Amino acid sequence: MSADDELSLLIVVLDTNPIWWGKRALGEAEFTLSKCIDAVMVLGNSHLLMNRTNKLAVIASHTQESRFLYPGKRWAAADPFGEGGPSMESNCSGSKDGKYELLTAINDAIAEEIKDLMTKTDMKGQQTETLLAGSLAKALCYINKMGKDLKANQEIKSRILVIKAAEDSALQYMNFMNVIFAAQKQSILIDACVLDSDSGLLQQACDITGGIYLKVPHMPSLLQYLLWVFLPDIEQRSQLVLPPPVHVDYRAACFCHRNLIEIGYVCSVCLSIFCNFSPICSTCETAFKISLPPVMKAKKKKLKVAA
Repeated sequence: MSADDELSLLIVVLDTNPIWWGKRALGEAEFTLSKCIDAVMVLGNSHLLMNRTNKLAVIASHTQESRFLYPGKRWAAADPFGEGGPSMESNCSGSKDGKYELLTAINDAIAEEIKDLMTKTDMKGQQTETLLAGSLAKALCYINKMGKDLKANQEIKSRILVIKAAEDSALQYMNFMNVIFAAQKQSILIDACVLDSDSGLLQQACDITGGIYLKVPHMPSLLQYLLWVFLPDIEQRSQLVLPPPVHVDYRAACFCHRNLIEIGYVCSVCLSIFCNFSPICSTCETAFKISLPPVMKAKKKKLKVAA
């Protein structure tokens, strides 16, 4: 198989939680969402320049939706490989600084989509958690769509890079684990670049799918870590000295309170996990017969007769 028959697809899932990024902008202006997006653009451009058959997709994981930043509305629906076409040529602003026109169009599309997403954000509701599980599911659907549009002699190798900012959501535990095992079954790597606190769910995702988990020690240096660790594909990583694997937190979230627990009760029918014992499973409503220990009758004490 020639090099042109093997496609490499990189999907970047970017956490655009407005609450986390808003607090970050108020506390420290050294690293903001715009600078993070600039780093993602450089990573995407570098990936496309590595090989002419490389493909790219960028998904914004928001609190209210998951949206494709690229390929977005400016790309024709009949162009699944994001190679441009009449719609791209008509909307592209052109290369003003000698840069490749396609990269200019991609950067402009990402900037416009993220601006539209953030300006239309309405935080009146109670939803403040990033919809990361839904974004990963959307990425898997896009990979499946790309695989069906391949030619007869082509193959595609796909991987997903998650740039995580906000805290984990225990409410998404089941959906997240389903996405992880679906990616493992399709041999899709999930890499994780964590900006703030460690993510137990992403640690499990990287360990199960064979990806790399990295907590960035210095956020303004994000671009250097993206190019060093996450730009090389799986074949090239074996020749590099990369960060060692981290300890994986394999604690599960209980179905009753969505808390991470180490010891709990498991339903033998549906495998639901609970932190407290219940005679009836709240998921499948199975009633369990409880075998109580036998009751020991108290021995009667013999009264001594006084002489």
